Amino acid sequence: QVQLAESGGGLVQAGGSLRLSCAASGSNFRSNAMGWYRQAPGKQRELVARISSGGSTNYADSVKGRFSISTRDNAKNTVYLQMNSLKQEDTAVYYCWTIFSTGLDYWGQGTQVTVSS
Repeated sequence: QVQLAESGGGLVQAGGSLRLSCAASGSNFRSNAMGWYRQAPGKQRELVARISSGGSTNYADSVKGRFSISTRDNAKNTVYLQMNSLKQEDTAVYYCWTIFSTGLDYWGQGTQVTVSS
C-alpha cells in the first residue's frame, strides 16, 4: 500500500537550516503532485510547498525565498524540503502529502520541527 515516511525533523536554532525527506513507496508517483504541509499547535494544517505532476512548484507566502521543495528524480519516490533561515513560527509538525490523478490522496505520519530562539 502507499506509504509516505518523513524524516529529518528536529530541534534547530532560529536562523538555522533543516532538510526534510519523504520516502514514498507502494505505487508509481511519477504523475503525482507531492507536497509538504505543516500544523502548529492550535492551528489548522497549511500548505508549505507543493510540486505538481509537471514539476512546477508553489509555496506559502510565509516561506518563499527560505524553503525549497525538490524531488530526487522524476519518479518522485523521494521528496525533499530544504528549510533555511528558520524562524520560531516555523515550528510545527510537517507532513508529506501526495495526490493521484484519481483524486485519492495520502499523508505521512509527520515529523516535528522545533525552532528555538
